Amino acid sequence: MSGAPDLAASSARRGPSHLTERLARTLRLAPEGLPFALGPALVGVAMLAAGFLASGVVVLLLALAVGAFFRDPDRKASAVAAGAVIAAADGRVCAIDRVPIPGAGNTPYQRVAVFMSPLNVHVNRAPVSGRIARIVHTPGNFRAAFRDSASESNERNLIEIADAAGRRHAIIQIAGYLARRIVCRIREAEVIERGQRLGLIMFGSRVDHFVPDDYRLRVSLGDRVRAGLTILGEPDDGH
Repeated sequence: MSGAPDLAASSARRGPSHLTERLARTLRLAPEGLPFALGPALVGVAMLAAGFLASGVVVLLLALAVGAFFRDPDRKASAVAAGAVIAAADGRVCAIDRVPIPGAGNTPYQRVAVFMSPLNVHVNRAPVSGRIARIVHTPGNFRAAFRDSASESNERNLIEIADAAGRRHAIIQIAGYLARRIVCRIREAEVIERGQRLGLIMFGSRVDHFVPDDYRLRVSLGDRVRAGLTILGEPDDGH
């Protein structure tokens, strides 16, 4: 159903409080992950204060590990060549093929699938500047995201973008075995900038990029990419 993501995505769109935003920015964490990291941290400190040293240290280490899942470093997409399509996710290129954007006709696109491990940064960024033409959330399973079937069977969220030249681009956030929540921070008709934070997938998973055929791909199977920094494709016409 277009424009109607799940409750988790909807709640994320309302946005965290100003205080939460400031604290998350200070800690360089995604605001949605702050409760998951601060909760165990406070418990760990309380256990240390109560004299449970070993248990308190273990809980604090757990809090640090969870915090690492939600780290959100600053990145400047402006340093990348103008007109290039950049990666929307950190991870490894696990598939490259040619398929249409779901629900957008039969025009084939170059699909670049990026698998995000639990060790990667989980925040997703806009691959191009433009207007959000369509957001479609599809309920589904939570199977291993690196499998080809994940793009059709798993819980997913499609974001389609129309750039200034009228070309259509898209990404699909795909939940995996560990990922049980897809966060989408933007709305249909919103104008976004390349490299802007779009949301995240809790605890890893996969993002499929749909790059128009008039772009030359700059990545190969197995390459490591970084959201907001790695060029996936450049236009053949040099724009």
